[in-house]
Amino acid sequence: MTEPFSSQNAALLLIDHQVGTMKLIKNIPLEVVKRNTLALAKTARILELPVVLTSSQEENVQGPLMSELAEILPGAFQNRVKRAGIVNAWKDPEFKAAVESTRRKNLIMAGVTTDVCLVYPSISAVEEGYAVQAVIDASGSPYEISEEMARRRMERAGVTLTATNTLMAELARDWSRPEGSKLLEILFGEVLPRIS
Repeated sequence: MTEPFSSQNAALLLIDHQVGTMKLIKNIPLEVVKRNTLALAKTARILELPVVLTSSQEENVQGPLMSELAEILPGAFQNRVKRAGIVNAWKDPEFKAAVESTRRKNLIMAGVTTDVCLVYPSISAVEEGYAVQAVIDASGSPYEISEEMARRRMERAGVTLTATNTLMAELARDWSRPEGSKLLEILFGEVLPRIS
């Protein structure tokens, strides 16, 4: 990472957070992944970050995107990139064009499965000169070993691994700002509610 991520230079990419595919997550509680994904979406809305949503074969076993995303980010949901089946979202010309249209070189990525949906596009983006933070707790894998291998592979390729609360703090910069206080509400109300 060459510069801190901010609301002025970053875009959020949520990849394949589909109700069917989410059932594959076993290494982290599914509710945690859902909660953190929605917190990222709300953070993007508050900070007015460009957002690109994508899905793969919604009509098949993968199912539709989480319906809550339509409520939080209606425009991005309406304009989501529906891939025909390309595994690496970055290799889908429509998805890549949507990312390029944000004009942001700092990308925040979460993919419903770390070991398939997130690993490939995050590495591909870094290879093309983007700075990428992969939000690991808004992603998950069927097995601990596939999760670990994907994390190692991303780090070796130059992807920065992060967590939802860490990223929110980086983007907030100052909790005393109006946006900062709204982010604090999400952080303590949704991301960290079970910590006593």
